[in-house]
Amino acid sequence: MRFTYTQKREWKSASQRSVSMGTHGMVASSQPLATVAGYKTLLRGGNAVDAAIAMVSVLSVVEPYSVGLGGDAFALIYLSGEDRLIGMNGSGRSPYRASIDWFRERGMNKIPETGILSVTVPGALHGWAEVLKQYGTLKLQDVFEDAIVYAEEGFPVTEIIAGEWREAERLLRSTESASRTYLINGRAPQPGERFINRDISRTYQRIACEGIGVFYEGEICDAMVRTSDHHQGLLSQKDFKEHSTTWVEPISTEYRGYTIYELPPNCQGVVALEMLNILEGYDIANLRHNSAEYLHLLIEAKKAAFHDRDRFITDPESEAIPMDRLLSKEYAGRVRERIDRDRAAPPSYFLDGQGSETVYLTAVDEERNAVSLVSSLFTAFGSGIVVDGTGIVLQNRGKSFSLDSRHLNRLEPHKRPMHTIIPGMVFKDGKFLISFGVMGGDMQPQGHVQFLTNLIDFGMNLQEAMDSPRVRHLRGMEVYLEDGVSEETGASLAEKGHQIITGVSTVNQVGAGQAIYFDREQNVLLGASDRRKDGCAIGY
Repeated sequence: MRFTYTQKREWKSASQRSVSMGTHGMVASSQPLATVAGYKTLLRGGNAVDAAIAMVSVLSVVEPYSVGLGGDAFALIYLSGEDRLIGMNGSGRSPYRASIDWFRERGMNKIPETGILSVTVPGALHGWAEVLKQYGTLKLQDVFEDAIVYAEEGFPVTEIIAGEWREAERLLRSTESASRTYLINGRAPQPGERFINRDISRTYQRIACEGIGVFYEGEICDAMVRTSDHHQGLLSQKDFKEHSTTWVEPISTEYRGYTIYELPPNCQGVVALEMLNILEGYDIANLRHNSAEYLHLLIEAKKAAFHDRDRFITDPESEAIPMDRLLSKEYAGRVRERIDRDRAAPPSYFLDGQGSETVYLTAVDEERNAVSLVSSLFTAFGSGIVVDGTGIVLQNRGKSFSLDSRHLNRLEPHKRPMHTIIPGMVFKDGKFLISFGVMGGDMQPQGHVQFLTNLIDFGMNLQEAMDSPRVRHLRGMEVYLEDGVSEETGASLAEKGHQIITGVSTVNQVGAGQAIYFDREQNVLLGASDRRKDGCAIGY
């Protein structure tokens, strides 16, 4: 099967943007300055890994509520010369002093959404540096150049970023350091307004000159621990010194002749694969795209897969996870037997839906090495805690832990929480085909599946598949339908028992993504960048 990227149906398409094309390399991210940084890195002789780290460092400056040095990162890396796919888990762990008893003694039955007690050790920088060291060709000082310039000299804030930044004003006003660093006279920057962040510029310069040791064992580490102490947190120098990046074996499933790769727990990649296994048993291609019949099956598959996620996904170094069962086609068949095609079922068990502020980016170079990378602070501006004088926003990933001592994802010292961020790749006949991702917390597996079914089942081109209206199961019976899904579909879903939520939201409810597709027959790279963000894909 070849995707119909040459068959764009003008003015009748789900997207009005053309697919980007190039023969030498392709980069895509959610902000143009970041995408250009990746493009420039390829032009100067860097590879896809170098370009990816250049992009994510710039995104940490220009989209600071989503990603930064205080967050985590995951990546899939395809090495064409070795024909090898590698997984990188750059997620941080809980403080050694953290325990369920500590929280219970203080009258807490769950970890706060924000604040210092939601903070885990930042793993992003360590992960970026490790992939660069192992598989890149440039140094940190090379790939950080644009990030340092945009932080030092300022950058014009793009429209969508300005709107999403504004949503976090209240959190940023809650501490002096956050307000001083990320607000202008108590407000978020406006579209087109230049924003300068010399604190983060100096931090990047120090790391570029001294290496990541200054962050995990040196003066920057000391500053983060002092900040934790000031807010009565639990972080210590030992937590940072003993942090490590983990190299993992990607997991996969076959879907209609394509091999879909995700990362294993502690992230939720298995959820997307389980959803695909369930949907493979239905004749999706003969259902109308975004029809009630198709979306009902998608939503029910999501409920089943998330039931398993919320039972089993945790740090695999702490608990055994039944991966073989969760990924098996037989198990998916048993799930399908429980799905009523005419009636929505209430989830038998479901934790509160989790939003997320995350960035996804991808790069493919002339040698056809490919990187699929996600980095995140979790929710907008993470914990809301900014390390004074550094510009570092500390993530709130620790809020994903459970304080139920019987739960597999229970809080324990030096443990990684269940993670939502998931990069993806697609192979065909054992060969690399697509690098892709859709950001957005609980939306990520749902976005992965909708993007892939758009391509594989409904035959859309790459940009159409990314831009097509999406749905999101929220919690309980609630289903959000993005503008563009027909009223008829909404009414039919409601008749099946779904509680339909529609309308244009002030906050993006359905995530956003990027993708690069390698047409081997033509030796051409195709790129797509989601309409829901400010970004772009650039090929050359």
